[in-house]
Amino acid sequence: MAADRAARPRPPLVDHHCHGVVRGELDSAAFEAYLTESDAPAAPGTSYFDTQLGFAVRRWCPPLLGLAPHCPPERYLARRRELGAAEATRRLLRAAGVTEFLVDTGLPGDLTSPQELADAAGGAAREIVRLEHLAERVADTSRTADSFLAALGDAVRAAARTAAGFKSVAGYRYGLDLDPTPPAPAPLRAAADRWLAARASGDPAAARVADPVLLRHLLWSAAHTALPLQLHTGFGDPDLRLDRCDPLLLTDFIRAVRPTGCALILLHGYPYHRGAAYLAAVFPHVYADVGLALTHTGARAGAVLAEVLEVAPFGKVLFSTDAYGLPELYVVGARLFQEALDGLLARWVRDGAWGAADAERVAALVAADNARRVYCLNNTITGDT
Repeated sequence: MAADRAARPRPPLVDHHCHGVVRGELDSAAFEAYLTESDAPAAPGTSYFDTQLGFAVRRWCPPLLGLAPHCPPERYLARRRELGAAEATRRLLRAAGVTEFLVDTGLPGDLTSPQELADAAGGAAREIVRLEHLAERVADTSRTADSFLAALGDAVRAAARTAAGFKSVAGYRYGLDLDPTPPAPAPLRAAADRWLAARASGDPAAARVADPVLLRHLLWSAAHTALPLQLHTGFGDPDLRLDRCDPLLLTDFIRAVRPTGCALILLHGYPYHRGAAYLAAVFPHVYADVGLALTHTGARAGAVLAEVLEVAPFGKVLFSTDAYGLPELYVVGARLFQEALDGLLARWVRDGAWGAADAERVAALVAADNARRVYCLNNTITGDT
């Protein structure tokens, strides 16, 4: 199978969870900041290029800009500046092999829109609506709890008419150890009152929705639409408590939401990716994502992917890059996934554990077909968002 793969192009990818890239030029420090989940500069005398992700960028990206693999970071960044941000972005995105992007637009910064990303890549895009960002926008124009809750309901329903899905970062804002049930009207209204009052007082901590009652309401509001719901689990920046982002903490919520028919996609997972794979194995509406974990584990991506595939049904695993800020992260996310999957499947076919035809079929499922099925993308995704 490995020889066959080398002899023909890989199939296109559907990146079901990603973000925009920076439009402008980046200096060395700003570039490095996207190579880590830390919110601080590298320790004195060190560099974030000296990580699995940093080495992967130097392995896969320089040839796309006319340089040798593993060239020094300084040479790579100089070449990037020579080409300019727009041309470097175009070259990198088109080389990633992603043709369909589902873009979470809830991050701040001067980032490309879904349409701009699709245009640069020569592909198509749809939006994933971040629930917490949606609630914060509604709160900006709401004066009372009742008006906020009514407008929020309208906003969720309106978003559901055009978006490919919803996403929640409740794991960041509170943790995944939430009460699994929908909040009752009285405590929900009280929570909305408290939050709006804190925002009106100018409390900077109240700018973001973090009340567990409101977060539960957002989850259940999305669950009652027909769209998939992405949930951040596991690995992330220091804004979260990793021990409270174990996807197994969602077990009771997963059980409770099942009658709605909402598909739940557990993003990232690492280092709890085996737990996410288990949940995908035992609940029909749960899916496991392999984005971000593979990007940051680099040369060890094959080992992590193998652990996901130990127990997760092959029709329940989805590829993504979770690329953010740098077009390089699209290249690295795609290449590490493809290399890891090709290596695993080739070995299993060689050992006689899998048939070659089954290996090809599973590769297509994880790369694109599962996402197309879960998000109902067939014949619906376009270049317009």
